[in-house]
Amino acid sequence: MLSTYTSYQLITRDIDKSIDRIEKQPTVDRDTKYYLDNITKVKSIDDFVNNDRLFKYAMKAYGLEDMAYAKAFMVKALKEGVSDPNSFANKLTDKRYAEFVSAFNFAANGADATIYNKAQQLVTKNYATQAQIAGLDPNSDYVKAETTYYLANITKVKSVDDLMSNNRLYTYALAAFGLDSATEDKDLVKQVLQGGVRDPNSVANKQTDPAYAALASALNFEQFGENATTINPAQQPTVDRYMRQTLEEDAGKTNEGVRLALYFQRKAPDITSWYDVLADTALASVVRTVLGLPDSFATADVDKQAQLFEQKLDISDFSDPEKLGKFLTRFTSMYEINHPTSSAVSSISVLFAKPVTAGISTDLMMAMQKLKF
Repeated sequence: MLSTYTSYQLITRDIDKSIDRIEKQPTVDRDTKYYLDNITKVKSIDDFVNNDRLFKYAMKAYGLEDMAYAKAFMVKALKEGVSDPNSFANKLTDKRYAEFVSAFNFAANGADATIYNKAQQLVTKNYATQAQIAGLDPNSDYVKAETTYYLANITKVKSVDDLMSNNRLYTYALAAFGLDSATEDKDLVKQVLQGGVRDPNSVANKQTDPAYAALASALNFEQFGENATTINPAQQPTVDRYMRQTLEEDAGKTNEGVRLALYFQRKAPDITSWYDVLADTALASVVRTVLGLPDSFATADVDKQAQLFEQKLDISDFSDPEKLGKFLTRFTSMYEINHPTSSAVSSISVLFAKPVTAGISTDLMMAMQKLKF
């Protein structure tokens, strides 16, 4: 059996190929096809939870498969949404519920929840509002014609350049946020759209007028690339999550350490506080293993746990792929020491036998030599 370190490296060396193998599994392929064929037909929370096959697929995608039976619980979370900081989902310690409700946002988007896209519905809604502010009738032939043209063509736009080269679409999109295409600096608008809103120091976020950030958020090419005008979290992003979740589960069937490493790799970029780690038992287990702490340390005062983690590790390293890779190499090596995948051989037999793996494999020894403990 391959060691924890080797198994993890084989999977992550080409993560896309690993996920492709998952996608080709007959059951996964059938369930995914059914999901994509039917999720856009869902128009209410009741439609969603009463279709057991769709609901379980979605729950698994967000790591909530074990709670798929608790439909009343999930209905309450979905009904309250995530707009209110005090909503049911937002008050739960486990952030997966808020992520789930945000993806299937019936509270905010109603019947359009499974097809809602900011570049489509949000822009056209804003355009109607701006038309009214300008003294135009939102139901006038002109507004209707521009909106029809916009919706018929915006999904063909795959880049910032595509948008800006179609003057009619460009004018409509800017007008939806109170910006006049005739007077706006095109170079500035291009920088706004290319920079997105994820970076607090992006061009959009540094503008005094919040309309620029709102425009970049709706037409978010920086984050979603060519899918910016079509993406909906209830569709392909949920499928992507399902594939990753299944990959991790499959790895865990033979080696729980690999599953933990893959899970940490996926969650790491979103970790901003040691309390985020401590709130997630899997993440905390990985950190304790790296630091050589016993499981019983989890019962210590939470503030003291956070303080020790902060003293020993730099949390910003988790946002750096190279540093994260070294961290997980250390974890898989330490996990292998604590949970050997090959049975150890007695010390006497090692003295007389030919070179064999004895508790710690050769590849693990090589990995450990690279670590700085």
